Amino acid sequence: MQIDETSVEPEGTGLMPLLAAAELQDHLMTVNNDLERLQRLLDDACEALSTHFFGASGLVDQMRERLPEAKDQDALQQLMLHLAGAITALQFQDMSTQLIAHTSQRLRNCSDQLARDTFGDDEDGLAVVETAPLRPNPVTQDEMDAGSIELF
Repeated sequence: MQIDETSVEPEGTGLMPLLAAAELQDHLMTVNNDLERLQRLLDDACEALSTHFFGASGLVDQMRERLPEAKDQDALQQLMLHLAGAITALQFQDMSTQLIAHTSQRLRNCSDQLARDTFGDDEDGLAVVETAPLRPNPVTQDEMDAGSIELF
């Protein structure tokens, strides 16, 4: 479909010019692609962190067996508490994933609606519009609190 810069809707109709709508849709899709890339980066980082935390936890358990002195056990216990705190932070990746997916779906819905409302249906039939999320936000927590964590 070729967009003609002169195909501007009349003043006062509340309709967006085709060129502006196409540009806005392009921006929405770019943001959506950036969110998907961010999700992949978070997934990779969290997978690497999980692997390292699992390895560190295993080493601490080995050291506990080899170092029977109470002073060493206290230091190892403190190390485990620090690892547990890091794991708590790592668990927020799941909430981040949900929020990114929710935002991505909402952006896709806006982009699809904009395209359908501006360009109409095509020769293949009705324009497909991604369903908007029913809830405004899948994640209600906005800060990390420490809790009981078991290392893998």
